[in-house]
Amino acid sequence: MRLAPFALAAVLALPFAVAPPSAVTAQQITPQVPPPGAPSSFAPLAQRLLPAVVNIQTTQASAQARAGRDAPEVPQAPPGSPFEEFFRDFLERNRPQAPGQPGRPQPPTRRGQSLGSGFIIDPSGIVVTNNHVIEGADEINVVLQDNTTIRAELLGADPRTDLAVLRVRHSAPLPSVPFGDSDSAKVGDWVVAIGNPFGLGGSVTAGIVSARGRDIRQGLYDDFIQTDAAINRGNSGGPLFNLNGEVVGINTAIYSPSGGSIGIGFSIPSNLAKNIVAQLRDDGRVRRGWLGVNIQQVTDEIAESLGLGNQARGALVARAQDDGPAAKGGIQAGDVILRFNGQEVREMRNLPRIVAETAVGSRVPVVVWRDGREQTVEVTVAELPSEQQQAAVNPQQQQRQQQTELTGLGLQIAPITPELRERFSLRAESRGVVITEVAPGSTAAERELRPGDVIVEVQQERVTTPQEVQERLERLRRQNRATALLLIESAQGQRWVPLRLNAPQRGQPG
Repeated sequence: MRLAPFALAAVLALPFAVAPPSAVTAQQITPQVPPPGAPSSFAPLAQRLLPAVVNIQTTQASAQARAGRDAPEVPQAPPGSPFEEFFRDFLERNRPQAPGQPGRPQPPTRRGQSLGSGFIIDPSGIVVTNNHVIEGADEINVVLQDNTTIRAELLGADPRTDLAVLRVRHSAPLPSVPFGDSDSAKVGDWVVAIGNPFGLGGSVTAGIVSARGRDIRQGLYDDFIQTDAAINRGNSGGPLFNLNGEVVGINTAIYSPSGGSIGIGFSIPSNLAKNIVAQLRDDGRVRRGWLGVNIQQVTDEIAESLGLGNQARGALVARAQDDGPAAKGGIQAGDVILRFNGQEVREMRNLPRIVAETAVGSRVPVVVWRDGREQTVEVTVAELPSEQQQAAVNPQQQQRQQQTELTGLGLQIAPITPELRERFSLRAESRGVVITEVAPGSTAAERELRPGDVIVEVQQERVTTPQEVQERLERLRRQNRATALLLIESAQGQRWVPLRLNAPQRGQPG
């Protein structure tokens, strides 16, 4: 890696004055004292914790090789155009030959490599990291602090919370760190982040808890800790420690216009991660509680109309799904869920997380607001069905939830549904991801993308879900690629569109 030199000349050119020795007072040379509660040094803590933090290295064959595709399709160009001949000639020269077929030999399979972080929670070799660090990897290696590299086994991963659990086998017990109580981490508390930024190796940064309960629109269960401890690409999956050396967060995402730290990092709270990690370790999958309701936010106007007072709170039930746990327990449309299993539902987005963390099969009390007073019903929590989405509400809000924002590109995208196919007059054979909104003045608007256009491929790889589009773009960002090449289908046909990736973005640091 090439590092830019410091601008020493600019610093040395600044005017400064030196006081004569007689003018230097005892007060002027008194060293700065750390504020109350701050350690004089993080060195003892870092020395104790570093051995339990690991680097994660993954390799991945190109998607084209894995899928067995011979070569990308020739981009459409006007018949007889020199571009048509150019693309066909170029791709034919680079098309791999089948075994035993004469011609150019098949090139070696291209492999990508990515770097991330993780930490050991059990001396037997159980490692926690982010799902996006190891997602799609053909090989995962864990590098210990002494540079010992061990092949890792994936025990389980949970894309919904972006967590993954690995196992490594070693001849001796490994250093480990415990989970702490993230609920006890208050805004302003000191925290320490350890990880592998930019593949440089174990690095320690310190800061404070900047905020709690952040929703950064990464998923249904967002409840992030925000910190100003420097987190960069490669820190993903690394631990966020309190001053007792306990893990209170798993560093997952940053907000950055440049890809580097600007002091806005996000960590998954340990209290959310503990249950997920335990299930992945034991069963390889996560079982989540399910209530079976469509809900919406309680506004001030709704609160007033229902007699809740002037403070909006709770989650308003728009529909209790037929034969779902809520309907069987007596929850009705129009109820406002105020407390679930003893936990207060402050706003709509709290409820899915609280329900998901409740043990499947347990019978719990639910306090609802009905007919101008609080009433309590009991509900038996069921298991969340596969691909079930449980937060939004009426059809318009449900459609908005299915949309995914490609921040920095100015695009909102969604899977092709019968409603969107009708709304944008899409062809029956159209396959891909539909663009639902384009921000004025954005990178996408500059390239004349329009709502109703369909993204068919990203970087010559077919996509069928918004998640696949995001994954391809994040992979390109981790490779420091400046643009992404999209195959766009519109009423006029298909065309290739390059989009810049260096715009401000909310991103996962690799």
